[in-house]
Amino acid sequence: MADNYTKQDPSTQDKLQNTLKNRHVTMIALGGIIGAGLFVGSGAVINSTGPAAVISYTLSGILMLLIMRMIGEMAVAQPSAGSISEYARSGLGNWAGFSVGWLYWYMWVIVAAIEAVAGAGILVNYFPDIPPWILCLVLLVVLTLTNLYSVRSFAETEFWFASIKIFAITFFIVFGAIYTLGLWPGESPGLSNLYTAGGFFPNGIVAALVGSVTVLFSMGGAEIATIAAAESDQPAKYAAKATNQVMYRILFFYIFSVFFIVAIVPWNFEFAGIAIQSPFAIALERLGIPFASSLMQVVVLTAVLSSLNSCLYITSRSLFTLTRLGDAPKFLIKLNKRGVPVRAILAGTVFGYVGVVLNYFFPQTVFLFLINSAGAISLFYYLVLAFAQIRLRRRLEQEAPEKLKLKMWLFPYLSYVAIIWMFVVLIAMAWIPGTRSQLLLSLASFGVILAAYLVRSWYSNMSSFIYSLTTSCASFIRHYKEHKRNTKHCKRLNLVKH
Repeated sequence: MADNYTKQDPSTQDKLQNTLKNRHVTMIALGGIIGAGLFVGSGAVINSTGPAAVISYTLSGILMLLIMRMIGEMAVAQPSAGSISEYARSGLGNWAGFSVGWLYWYMWVIVAAIEAVAGAGILVNYFPDIPPWILCLVLLVVLTLTNLYSVRSFAETEFWFASIKIFAITFFIVFGAIYTLGLWPGESPGLSNLYTAGGFFPNGIVAALVGSVTVLFSMGGAEIATIAAAESDQPAKYAAKATNQVMYRILFFYIFSVFFIVAIVPWNFEFAGIAIQSPFAIALERLGIPFASSLMQVVVLTAVLSSLNSCLYITSRSLFTLTRLGDAPKFLIKLNKRGVPVRAILAGTVFGYVGVVLNYFFPQTVFLFLINSAGAISLFYYLVLAFAQIRLRRRLEQEAPEKLKLKMWLFPYLSYVAIIWMFVVLIAMAWIPGTRSQLLLSLASFGVILAAYLVRSWYSNMSSFIYSLTTSCASFIRHYKEHKRNTKHCKRLNLVKH
């Protein structure tokens, strides 16, 4: 049954520009992953887990490595899908494509609003006389226009945004290593911060495991590479390259960065009490680097803008793909002369504006609900994709083994390991008081989308039934009239003969 939904409209797909290069695809993916969650959010993880934050990031990094490998396998086999929802659709059927597509779109729309608010929170320090909502509006408008112009303009903007972030992280890792090894002027603590003040696990091993749950969501978005690859001139080649590059760079940037933070700064330093500063800035200040805090503020702002830019791109392509099989309103499929899905982009930004308004009027109610309801959504669609990968792999091995140019390691064992691991994370979220509400609200969001699919299916089936019934009735009436006409004609002929 799934095969019925894997057919795509090639005329529609070919209208998207195929102008991206490997550097664009890779940087777009890295831009979506490396954001404020690493530059700012890592401080809260370190405070709650201690030096064992390195373990938290390693565990989450390994899980993301497995997830990316599974998605990469499907992306290379279906290089022009344009959205991860198509992999789910091909493997498990239309319900999976519908669910993953809308879950993915919903999550990134909310993330876009969050990033816009975060960007305004940084800019307000430089422009205190301008209300934050205006700064939010400016950021959304500027980056929306960048996405509307062409996919190449988006890609170039994202390339330079991501380059600044990667340069900053590389700079930090290099100087952090020099300082830790005692090669920096002045006294160095070496690795003593890893085992003093309570040891490597000051809050216990469980805290490190719990920390990995929090960290996992900051690493989400690596699959953007496979979406961007569909708009490159060599989709299969660039999807494979970007998958490999992104997987290992996640481990390198996240794990080494956190390692040198906890080596330079004691884990019990109150990161949460430092307004808008990041652990990176505090660590660089320990090295005596001038203007470290100001430089990191610029980097954090760049990270936020980069993530916002990627969010607008992801939401538009996801919505565009949903329209092709009738899972979203058809008018959203309209492209401009440069092959840009303008209406799909604007649909995503409208919800971004709504999120900003909600944050302004109801910061502790509606907007908080939106943030929490997106908390575990990534795990839900990753789980669906993992099951889809197992189904697709077995099907391709029998029908088209030549398409398996990039394979999941130790299949199917590591695929099942990833699935079990994700279920464990969901169970942990239900057990941890701080994440329980996120899980429940995310489940509610998933339930609403599944209900929407059932309604859509019922409406589609009912429409088909009514059409079939109407056609049958029309055919019956037509044949009845013809029969009646022929009968009259025969009677006339009989009268003439007599």
